[in-house]
Amino acid sequence: MKDLLLERIRNKKIKVGVVGLGYVGLPLAVEKAKAGFETIGFDIQTSKVDAVNSGHNYIGDVVDSDLKKLVETGMLKATTDFSFVKETDFIAICVPTPLDVHQQPDISYVKSSTEAISKYLKKNTMVVLESTTYPGTTEELIKPILEEGSGLKCGEDFYLGFSPERVDPGNLIYKTKNTPKVVGGVGKDATEVIATMYRTVLEGDVYEVSSPAVAEMEKILENTYRNINIGLVNELAILCHEMRISLWEVIDAAKTKPYGFQAFYPGPGLGGHCIPLDPYYLSWKAREYGFHTSMIESSMMINDKMPEYTVERAGNILNRHKKPLNGSRVLVLGVAYKQDIDDYRESPALKVIEEFAKKGSNVEFYDPYISEYKYQGKKHKGISKFDADVVALYDLICITAAHTNIDYEMVQKNAVAIFDTKNVMKNIDIRDNIEVL
Repeated sequence: MKDLLLERIRNKKIKVGVVGLGYVGLPLAVEKAKAGFETIGFDIQTSKVDAVNSGHNYIGDVVDSDLKKLVETGMLKATTDFSFVKETDFIAICVPTPLDVHQQPDISYVKSSTEAISKYLKKNTMVVLESTTYPGTTEELIKPILEEGSGLKCGEDFYLGFSPERVDPGNLIYKTKNTPKVVGGVGKDATEVIATMYRTVLEGDVYEVSSPAVAEMEKILENTYRNINIGLVNELAILCHEMRISLWEVIDAAKTKPYGFQAFYPGPGLGGHCIPLDPYYLSWKAREYGFHTSMIESSMMINDKMPEYTVERAGNILNRHKKPLNGSRVLVLGVAYKQDIDDYRESPALKVIEEFAKKGSNVEFYDPYISEYKYQGKKHKGISKFDADVVALYDLICITAAHTNIDYEMVQKNAVAIFDTKNVMKNIDIRDNIEVL
């Protein structure tokens, strides 16, 4: 099987399947197809399948013309019909792995996708999980489902591995194509063949590890590292405010050290598809071994508290203007989870808005990239007009995303009060009405 697949990879005779056409799956499917591998995208959402098949792009990191050309030339198509799995030789699972209402890992999408694949899995196929999850998922969950559903034997009839997605929406340098990959397969042969497949498609290095569990833990480490360090600076931001010290200035000074320090910055909370979620996967799995991840859980508590702290600080600003939170008009500026993108997954701004509403504030939002968002089953529509007259209507402007296409000088000149949680107005000279987190 190994030699057969390596030869087929060299000759570009592998047909690729990508399950899940979101922020991870669609860019991966596009890169596979661009590299000369005929690709089928699978998704349970008809809207995404129809969009792909019409050449309509909905992911920022995908070039519109690339998608359109690949669809027109037949190199890429999408379907909701998993029976087409039997036509594929390489399958990447790129489905969401959120948390449930109890902050427990929700791997239902991974499980249901794997069950659907198992019904049509054929011999000499590579299956790779890319969805972030707890260590052990590939071998403890995916492998038994695939073997039972297909009647095939892992390592003998098909190869299985884990290769964590690394997607940073809006990153102008690193995309799917040039970001290094980590691959851990069930057995050395699986690792070699799967890594070869990625090397044929991607420009970034492919680093091989000894098992799927190592690759799964590696991904958790990447994001837990950031979670903990952001938790540290968020806690210091609270302390520095009490001490009347600018943490932002402290960080700028600290990062002049050329070794041993990496700058992280505070904010109204954590957002995105990985960093706010992944540490929960690890702490949940750790309990199976009677282990308490105290440092990780402490950082999560601090970061989860930041939206509430943001509104508390905003209330103090309003009080100085003889305004209560209850009844004040508040404009939250930016609901994306990071600057200059239209992605609001797990955005702390949504929780900030929720906290303002709980306190009785008349809260609205404006985001140049997001006109409306859905949160806890409800749609929230932003204001469509944003100018000096509009800014002057609010008792407080609370900046929660550092978008670069906002006229912050205009905001400063016309706002009654501003709470800048991202220090995006640091270059504004007149600061009488600006308070920074």
